Amino acid sequence: MSYRVKLNVFEGPFDLLVYLIEHARMSIYDIQISEITTQYINYVKEMEEADIVLSSEFMVLAAELLEIKSKMLLPRSVMDEAGDEVYEDPRTELVQKLKEYKQFKAISAMLEERREEALKALEKPQEDLAEYTGEPDIYLSLDIEQFKNAFELFIQRKKRLEELREHHLRTEKQRITTELRMIGIRDYFKKEGLRETDFRKLVPNQGDKYDISVTFASVLEMMKARTLDAEQKKIFGDIKVKATDRLFEDKIELKEN
Repeated sequence: MSYRVKLNVFEGPFDLLVYLIEHARMSIYDIQISEITTQYINYVKEMEEADIVLSSEFMVLAAELLEIKSKMLLPRSVMDEAGDEVYEDPRTELVQKLKEYKQFKAISAMLEERREEALKALEKPQEDLAEYTGEPDIYLSLDIEQFKNAFELFIQRKKRLEELREHHLRTEKQRITTELRMIGIRDYFKKEGLRETDFRKLVPNQGDKYDISVTFASVLEMMKARTLDAEQKKIFGDIKVKATDRLFEDKIELKEN
């Protein structure tokens, strides 16, 4: 069979190879590799003569075809598990690649067709058809007494929210600082004339975790300044806080804010 290919552009080397196989009416599973290789190389030469820029992929496939053609001239055989001699077809890998290429190309064509169909579809924006449906307007059915009670509940709820917000802001402003608590601890020892006390007694509000934390941090700062000592004989046991002579000498300077 003799024919010439007269196409200008192919998407890639496999596109050209599939074209040659289909137009030669060959089965993809029984490619006449010698004839197809000759046709492929001739077409690549025509593209070069026409000064068409070829990608390296065309040359790589040409080399693969020549390699397969040479293997076909010297067929190889291998031994299977049963010890029988089995013929190894050099075209097997090429056939698998061509099958995958055709599958992907078919999917690509299907997606392109769907894209074109989607471009033809026009959507009409939704309109408000309430005035044409005949449905009556919905009104709040309340008498004047019910409306009055509902409004009063709304005002009371709003007032409670405002009171809670003000209480929260006031509480935040009233939170004592470490520096003020240190002054309070110093004054506590001086006023009571004590040298030792339990840590709990230094916390004004023992139910407030913030107050406990500030007091504990203040004691640590005063221990660092050597105006207090502390002792805890066992883990989670009571902490005994002791005043040093330096606390009574008034040598520490604290700024009252």
